[in-house]
Parts: sequence; C-alpha cells; structure tokens
Amino acid sequence: MIRLAVVGARGRMGRLVEEVVAAMPDAEVVHRVGSGDPLAFGEADAVVDVTLPQVSPDVVRAAGRASLPVLVGTSGWSADRLDALRAERGEGGPAALVVPNFSLGAVLAARFAEQAATWFDSIEIVEAHHAGKADSPSGTAVATAERIAAARSGVGPVAAPHTDQRARGQQVGSVPVHSLRLDGVLAAQDVHFGAPGEVLTITHRTQSREAYAAGVRLAVRALPGLTGVVVGLEPLLTP
Repeated sequence: MIRLAVVGARGRMGRLVEEVVAAMPDAEVVHRVGSGDPLAFGEADAVVDVTLPQVSPDVVRAAGRASLPVLVGTSGWSADRLDALRAERGEGGPAALVVPNFSLGAVLAARFAEQAATWFDSIEIVEAHHAGKADSPSGTAVATAERIAAARSGVGPVAAPHTDQRARGQQVGSVPVHSLRLDGVLAAQDVHFGAPGEVLTITHRTQSREAYAAGVRLAVRALPGLTGVVVGLEPLLTP
C-alpha cells in the first residue's frame, strides 16, 4: 500500500488525484496540504505535488529533505529548472517524477510531434486551457517545444519569422508557442508543421478530467520503484 501526502489537495488536480487514489486498492491518501499551508507530510511514503509553479520547487525540496519520492503534476518545470533539479538530486535516492501531462493521448501526441520535427522547418504550437489556469504557456506546450528542439539539434532551429512582433508568441526552443485562456475549454494543443504545399497538424483535446485518471494511476504505482529525476509518463509506458 502506497501512502500519499497530496500537496495542493484543495485544487482541481488535487481533488482528482484523491478521487483516483480512492478507487485504487494499492494506494491511499493519508495527508492533505493546501498550496499555501506549511509543508508537512505526516506518515506518508510519497508526496504528490499539484500546487502552483511558484510553490512546486519548495514542495520538491521538502520531499527531498524528508527522503520521500515526489510525483510532480505542477506546470512550470522547464528544461533549465529540470537541469537544476537533476544537479540537486543526483542519480540515486528517492525519485522526482515530473509529469507535464497525465493524459496518455497527450504523451503520444508529443511523441508524434518529436518524430515529425526534423521533416518540417516551419513549426508552431497553439495551446488552449481554461481561464483559471495560472501559467502560460502550459507545461505540456513547453515540454513539446523542448522535445522538438532536441530532435532538431542536428538541423538547427525552426523557421520563425517576425519574432520581434508580440503576437508571434513566446519562443521555446525556437518554436513559437501561442496560449489561449478561455471559458468553456479544459485543455487542447495543436502542433502545426508547415512545408511547401502541405500542413500537418497534430491535435489533442482533453474533453474531461477523466482523461488524466489512467496516467495518475500509472505514475502513483511506478513512483516507489524509481530513482533520480524522471520526466513524463513515456518512460513508464511499455512498448
């Protein structure tokens, strides 16, 4: 039985994690902490961080000091922040599993975008989330852009004209990323690839938070057996 402390328990993702874990025979939530509460993990064996980008690093450090593995479901973990976390945590010891998106469909869409990245020089990302999302661009969009940039390391940055214009989006790994925050939207991402005579679009839509349940279960069950810093659900998926 995996005993979890959920930090950010009163938020949307915190409530979802508790619902998912309540239906798992091999896990339970034994401690709940709000995003602004003093950090304490009770009798937990592992920590789930679903707080805010500015709070998340403190939660991860506190879990490390307590020698507890931590599942990070909070946005804001860019490549630079992950590199700092790797340097801080090292290779061994309790894991920090950082999951930009718990949707298995979103994980696969990012993989497909990475595969397409070297075949198109013109690439842009448009992501949309609910109006209450605290950060932009989303963690999923940042992770997707960084994967595209890594895949293109041998061919150079994407073609992104007029980057001096504010409406051209934030550059992440040279990829323009455009963020929409709208009522009536849960989560969506389109990665557009352009070439002479054609456009390829990889689209993922999250219709309900139920889409995250399988990924939460997968991550919770895998967490005790991991070490070091692990990013995304993809390393946990069997071929």
